[in-house]
Amino acid sequence: MSEGNEIPAGQNGPDEDEWHAFVQAHAASAPAPGPLPPKRRWPRGALAVLLLAGLAFVALKFIGSPFDAGVTAPTSTEAEGRAGAKSAAPSSPTGDRPMIPLSEAFPAQVSDGAGGTFTKVGAVVLKSCTEPDSVGPALAAALDDSRGCVGEQVALYKDARDNQYNLALFTLRDPEDAVRLVTRLGMAFDDYQVGAQAPPRGSGLRVLPPDSGMVQSFTSQGRVMAVGLGQWSDGRVGDYQKLVDSLAPLLKEVSDRAARYETAG
Repeated sequence: MSEGNEIPAGQNGPDEDEWHAFVQAHAASAPAPGPLPPKRRWPRGALAVLLLAGLAFVALKFIGSPFDAGVTAPTSTEAEGRAGAKSAAPSSPTGDRPMIPLSEAFPAQVSDGAGGTFTKVGAVVLKSCTEPDSVGPALAAALDDSRGCVGEQVALYKDARDNQYNLALFTLRDPEDAVRLVTRLGMAFDDYQVGAQAPPRGSGLRVLPPDSGMVQSFTSQGRVMAVGLGQWSDGRVGDYQKLVDSLAPLLKEVSDRAARYETAG
C-alpha cells in the first residue's frame, strides 16, 4: 500500500520539516527516532465505558509509561457498559474500496462547537494496520483474525490551549469487523491497544510526561473504526469528563466524514 502524508496549508517551518522527518523515519526499514516511540507497556484498567448504537466512548485514567510519548496506564477498574447495535453499513460491498483520502478524513481545522477550533498538526498513512508501535498485540491479533484491514491513518490535532488530540482510522474490509473491534475495545477494561503520537519539535506542543492523564473514545462507521485520544496540554491527571467532552466534536467530525465516504454511491 502506498503511503501518504500532509501538512496543513500555511504551516511552514520546523513543524513541516519535523512531520516529514517523522514520515521518512517511519517508512525506513530500520528503527529510527520519530514521533512514534519504539517501546510500549500496556495499561490495565478503565475508568468508564459507554457502548451505544455502534458508538463507544471510553474514559481512561492513566499512570505509568507505555510510550515515551506520554501514553500512560489506567489504574481504576470501575467500569460500566452496554453493548449496542451495529452502525450503518455501506449500501454496496466496498471491501476492496480504497481508504478515505487523508485530506478528506482529516481537515485542516475543525470547529469545537463552542467558538474554538481544532488545528491539524499533521497526518500520515501508516505502512500497515498492525505497526507494532501503533497498536498493541491483542488488537494486532484481532486485525489478523478479521477479514482483512485496508489500512490505518493517523492524525494529530491541537486546540487553542494546546491540548493534544490523536485520531486513528482503521479501514476494515468487512463492516462487521469494525463493529466487533469497537465493541471488543470498549468492553476490554483491562487493556489499551491504540497508541498516541508524540508531537514533532517545532509544533509548539509539549511531549507529555509518562504520568499524564488521557481519555480514549471509539466509533465505527461502515468499514471504519475510529479511535480518538485526548490529553491536557500540561498532562494533568483529572477532569476526564471535560476532556471526553472536548474530544467529542473532533471525533464526531472525522467519524461523520468517514461515514459519508463509506455510504457514498
